[in-house]
Amino acid sequence: MAYLTKLQVIERAKGQQQFYLICPAPLAQALEMQKSETIEWVVEDKWTLRIKRSEAQSAQASRRSHGRR
Repeated sequence: MAYLTKLQVIERAKGQQQFYLICPAPLAQALEMQKSETIEWVVEDKWTLRIKRSEAQSAQASRRSHGRR
């Protein structure tokens, strides 16, 4: 499954730029991502960017307990 997204750039004062990559909603839902979840960006080479959940265990634990009482 592939999703395309465009890189967004915000021009800041003094010529600084801020770049944004948007994660499409269907992809975030498929990965069961949560609001405020921390993600680590890993550059493998010039063409490969990998993301990794920094808090993988706590995110998994909260998903498992969600809805159970």
